[in-house]
Amino acid sequence: MLAELRERDATGEIAAIYDEIRRLWAVPYVSSLQRHLATRPGWLEWTWAALRPVFASGGAQVAAWRAADGLTVPRLAPISRHALRVWGVDADGEAAIRAACASFVRVSPVNLVLSGLLRRLLRGDRPPGAAGVPRDWTPPPPLGPLPSLVDLVSLPPAQQAVLASLGTMVGQQPFVPGLYRMLASWPAFLAHVATVLRPYLQDAATRAACRRLLDAVDAEIPAVFAALPTPPVTPPMPPACEFADVLAALDTYRKTSPEMVVFGRMIGDALPAREGREL
Repeated sequence: MLAELRERDATGEIAAIYDEIRRLWAVPYVSSLQRHLATRPGWLEWTWAALRPVFASGGAQVAAWRAADGLTVPRLAPISRHALRVWGVDADGEAAIRAACASFVRVSPVNLVLSGLLRRLLRGDRPPGAAGVPRDWTPPPPLGPLPSLVDLVSLPPAQQAVLASLGTMVGQQPFVPGLYRMLASWPAFLAHVATVLRPYLQDAATRAACRRLLDAVDAEIPAVFAALPTPPVTPPMPPACEFADVLAALDTYRKTSPEMVVFGRMIGDALPAREGREL
């Protein structure tokens, strides 16, 4: 798997940054993008020091969610509640799956904005130095409770293979997006998801939806970048010799983050209506 610093292993400044990201992203976890940056000495600290103002103000999140608003995605066949129960998904599990899908629809566009801002800094762009940004933004209520992330290597071989079929490669390292690692708590349900999603992984309509989202987020980046203050002198910028590896990782997230929105919506929309709202 792509290297990452697990939340339970974070200490000191990294742990404090993780806390802020959970609060400002309005989800009860830190995404693999930030967990990966945390494995590279100084990278998460510098990135957060440079970009935090537009996330503390909510400007970055609002722009990200505006870009994703109204996105049209392909539809999967509806899943019955009886099928969920046969697959071992009880009422609590159903709610957790719904929340997991919603959380990735919420968090992935924000990660795309962070990625876009960081790419500009690594390519030598510098913000004009905004006079200041308001700090009174209140994030939306967090989603949850969510399933835990399943460790790929802890699974039986057949389940590993199913999960890996939904992953990609970053350099020589396999990477499985967090949504599928959460759904792996219900192996039969994950097997169904892997089966029905397979035709859509490279489908033209799905690729087009991902491209529309990516283009919409990219269109928001210049205004968000212009709202940033001048990057602080400390912590120091990481060495330039590491830029190529980080940019390669960011390129992977530019592929997987739109997919998390599209496939998260598709899976969530296929779930049965919430209890008490069915006709």
